[in-house]
Amino acid sequence: MMVEITINGKKVQVEEGTTILEAARANGVAIPTLCYHELLEPYGACRLCLVEVVKNGYRTLTTSCNYPITVPIEVETDTEKVRSSRKMVLELLLSRCDTSPKLNQLAAEYGIEKSPFELHYDDCILCGLCERVCREIVGANAITFAQRGTDRVVVPPFGEEAEACIGCGACAYVCPTNAIQIQENGEEKIIDRWSRVLKLRTCKECGMEFAPDFQLRFIQKKYDLPEDFFDLCRDCRAMKK
Repeated sequence: MMVEITINGKKVQVEEGTTILEAARANGVAIPTLCYHELLEPYGACRLCLVEVVKNGYRTLTTSCNYPITVPIEVETDTEKVRSSRKMVLELLLSRCDTSPKLNQLAAEYGIEKSPFELHYDDCILCGLCERVCREIVGANAITFAQRGTDRVVVPPFGEEAEACIGCGACAYVCPTNAIQIQENGEEKIIDRWSRVLKLRTCKECGMEFAPDFQLRFIQKKYDLPEDFFDLCRDCRAMKK
């Protein structure tokens, strides 16, 4: 079923259940986000995707990433109230992480040079992307949210080494502030933030270390692959075909 809505004065038809963010982007309207990824369930944590919705004569400020469209509405994405709210969000985020290139780029778009709030540095902005990709896509459930309020953090269970972490790097890939760093040191892959050290498997053909052994065993078991499926690295496997 299609629903007619108005975005910034333009009438468009969208499939019922489409979110405002999806509808806006599909029609060339840019809305900033930090906690959104199209492969993950919307979370609404960063609040940057705020828009104004006019419904039944009432005007409401709401997050667009998790607002499903079910009836005709008017959406305004660049009002003074929207820009003021996004600016406040960015100022608060900058007071937590003023070294992030992505945050500073967004701040500059809203005329912010420096946060007016006291800096309490933490390169994690609690967007939840790392936790959600680990749980929803990878299925490892290696990290989670803990504590509440200003003490809220993303950590492995009990704040210890992330024993379920397979070292896939998905968390680092989706992190908007580069808070999660991965390095390879000889025969090991290291994710400092989760205190995770994983031994790399050696290719039986060329002798190169190519992926965490724990990760390969996780994938082999998950998809019921042969025991020797990952004996070779990608290049050597391609040469065998």
